[in-house]
Amino acid sequence: MDPQSTVVQNRQESSLLEAKMHRRRFLLFSGTAATAALALASCDDKDDPTPTPSNAVNLGSGDVGILNYAYALEQLEAAFYTQVVAHAAFTTTFNPLEQEYLKDIRDHEVAHREFFKTAITAAAPTAIIPALTVDFSSINFGSRTSVLETARTFEDLGVAAYNGAGKLLTNPVYLTLAGKIVSVEARHAALIRDLISNGTFSDLGTLTAFGASTANALDGALNPPQVLQLADAFIVNTINASNLPTS
Repeated sequence: MDPQSTVVQNRQESSLLEAKMHRRRFLLFSGTAATAALALASCDDKDDPTPTPSNAVNLGSGDVGILNYAYALEQLEAAFYTQVVAHAAFTTTFNPLEQEYLKDIRDHEVAHREFFKTAITAAAPTAIIPALTVDFSSINFGSRTSVLETARTFEDLGVAAYNGAGKLLTNPVYLTLAGKIVSVEARHAALIRDLISNGTFSDLGTLTAFGASTANALDGALNPPQVLQLADAFIVNTINASNLPTS
């Protein structure tokens, strides 16, 4: 993709995202960065010894591979929030203001998904991965606790995934875009954490075991194999990330 076209497209994307949010809610979202609660941040980095199935979804290599990796995660998040909002219990499980917040997050994740789809198609149309099949059977969409705890997991995972993937990108335009998206994911994570327990949006004190640093006020970072291992429970497809860059 032409870098200048990418930047123009990103500016258009940002305008669309901000236009969807009432100023009062936008200020709430932008007030702070989130912390990452990543229970398996220290999981084993060794490659899975099980052979990769021939029908696995291959993310590819280089920058396009990393974009596909981000696209896969945004597909997962967009599918989750779409189902949250569409569920019959949504309007009784969440109050009107919370419904607006969750709809905003859904719109953001859908916009991120479509942004990556467009960018990858323009840069390498034959390399883009297909639409993934998700499995949310372990989630009780009629339960406030189940929905919010899953949302926290996805948002924290997204923050850690972007933080860990940034060093793998070589195109500075893509790195800038990733930084802009991870900041939005962090806002989501902060809000979801506050919906679970008011006032905990920036609490790093309980998250040091998951990769966050209270000393330096830093979120955690996970590499693609770690992230995909955590996301695997919700994705039916087998993901082949063996060709992604590692440094």
